[in-house]
Amino acid sequence: MSPGNLACSRLATPLNVATASTSDLDPMRALFIVLDKALWFYFYLVVAAVIMSWLIAFNVVNTRNQFVGMIADFLYRISEPALRPIRRRMPNLGGIDISPIILFFIIFFISLVINIYILPNVF
Repeated sequence: MSPGNLACSRLATPLNVATASTSDLDPMRALFIVLDKALWFYFYLVVAAVIMSWLIAFNVVNTRNQFVGMIADFLYRISEPALRPIRRRMPNLGGIDISPIILFFIIFFISLVINIYILPNVF
């Protein structure tokens, strides 16, 4: 096989980890993949914070229990910095808080931008 045909065959074959060469863009790709996974991890933390706030509001769990109080405090402290700016800009809807839903849409949007526009162009 001539060197020209070898180069064409490399382009035509699907990506294989064993044959992939290390380039300068691989760490950048890994960074965006880790960022995407971190966004999804944060999504699940916000879901847990929403569920915990419902459990506390409906008196299913008691925050006087030290373990429940620690979990509730952690989830509040982790989710509140992202939810507070959204709540400031939202109109008053009475007792309904839709800021987590808007945060979910923002996380979905950022994840889609990473997966559709950034990752294919980094590699």
